[in-house]
Amino acid sequence: MGALLWLLIPLFAAIAAAIYAGIAARAVKRKSGGDVAELAGYARFREAMERRSSDSDAAA
Repeated sequence: MGALLWLLIPLFAAIAAAIYAGIAARAVKRKSGGDVAELAGYARFREAMERRSSDSDAAA
């Protein structure tokens, strides 16, 4: 019976780790907007920087 208990402990630990990993993965998905939002933000930043440099070139 003792040997069975020692075999069940790692099994329960693996199940707990799988549950924790699933919860952590869902939290990360919910938190981040993904690559599409990141690329859209970068495109807006690049456009703003181009406008700013063209405005300063026109003033000179």
